[in-house]
Amino acid sequence: MAKDHGPRIKNDEQYEKLVDEGMSKEKAARISNDPNSGKKGGKAEKYEERTREELYEKAREIGIEGRSDMSKDQLIKALRNH
Repeated sequence: MAKDHGPRIKNDEQYEKLVDEGMSKEKAARISNDPNSGKKGGKAEKYEERTREELYEKAREIGIEGRSDMSKDQLIKALRNH
């Protein structure tokens, strides 16, 4: 049974597990308080199924330099390695 960490921590068990794994208390609290954490992801469309323009926008959002000169394959590689 997980210790009660007070009203600020919504999922005490998840919080303790994350802290035990070495995560900071602040980050563990943020994750354990997110109602969507722990749910399976995988809803995003695969990079190969996106247009070059969609990939370019994603690269712009996360600040990949040189994106305007990249092909679709290069954008995919840059996004995966970022």
